[in-house]
Amino acid sequence: MQYVLLIYTSEDIIANMNEEERGTYFQEYGAFHADVIEKGVRDGGAPLQPTATATTVKMREGKSLITDGPFAETKEQLAGFYIMNCKDLDEAIELAKRMPDARHGSIEIRPVFEKF
Repeated sequence: MQYVLLIYTSEDIIANMNEEERGTYFQEYGAFHADVIEKGVRDGGAPLQPTATATTVKMREGKSLITDGPFAETKEQLAGFYIMNCKDLDEAIELAKRMPDARHGSIEIRPVFEKF
């Protein structure tokens, strides 16, 4: 079954890391990424550009409202996602626990509709 692992973290945390901390952070993601590819569970995913690059579109009563930035102001922002092919939710949880952002942010796991 496919699961999407949505990575939520504060952009300030990464921005405030020193060079060594940022290097360790990216090395940890690199190792995680290589492992899930080797195991054949990664079906897709990508990091996202910062929220400052976001555009939000709303349609209300036939009129569009286009705004810069994310839909809502929150402490954590959607930073990226993985699409994983896991045997069950337990396997998806184990993968999410290994992700570096799980230590200071959160990983939301959502099953993908199998028939759409």
